[in-house]
Amino acid sequence: MKYLIVGLGNIGSEYHETRHNIGFMVLDSIAEEKGVTFELKRHAHIAEVKVKGRTLVLVKPTTYMNLSGKAVQYWMQEEKIPIENILVITDDLALPFGTLRMRMKGSSGGHNGLSHIEATLNSANYTRLRMGVGSDFAKGQQVDYVLAPFAAEEQKGMADVLKRAKDAVTGFATIGVERAMNTVNAKK
Repeated sequence: MKYLIVGLGNIGSEYHETRHNIGFMVLDSIAEEKGVTFELKRHAHIAEVKVKGRTLVLVKPTTYMNLSGKAVQYWMQEEKIPIENILVITDDLALPFGTLRMRMKGSSGGHNGLSHIEATLNSANYTRLRMGVGSDFAKGQQVDYVLAPFAAEEQKGMADVLKRAKDAVTGFATIGVERAMNTVNAKK
């Protein structure tokens, strides 16, 4: 069984380890743990890992956040992966730092990457893992906030956040979305 695990973010060193790139950070952590490297392919950096007999196709779009749907649609078709086997990992300003929420479907919540995926797939019925990055910014400073690195205090807790996110990805592919949601959403 194959799963498409999409981490949202922006390419380029200026975006490396910013709040908006937490999806990339989760996939980098999975790849590092599994000893695989990403390869630049069409619309994305791609890596493949095996987890308990399942194949996870890790996708970091190179289309920039606002055009993420292009990469999702291409790799979904290329790998012949149904929409129910797609998990999109993204930052969420509405959740406190370190809070994870998994949902089987839903609105974009104003997130441009999710909006483009929904428009491109013509569906909001894909699973998403929202990762809280907090909302400690002044009015009108949202863009600067999400494109800034995590604060020193947040960086101290990042290893735990990434571990819980990796566990959520594994759960999604191995025990199913409902059980994974129960586990993920019950914690912090």
